[in-house]
Amino acid sequence: MTIVLNGKTTEVTQGTLAELLSTYNMTPGLVITEVDGEIISEESRNEITLKDNMNIEIVQFVGGG
Repeated sequence: MTIVLNGKTTEVTQGTLAELLSTYNMTPGLVITEVDGEIISEESRNEITLKDNMNIEIVQFVGGG
């Protein structure tokens, strides 16, 4: 299926938002996720089934100074 991930059209095979994060090796507690304009909590990511044309934003915190 095709989604828009951080502004880029992307083909994915994952079924849920949590699986998508796992594919990119992102630490669940260090990212913010938004689906179609709605912030999705870490606890709810397994409940979000990916669908064609979903607009997903993932922001990852990075340490540094």
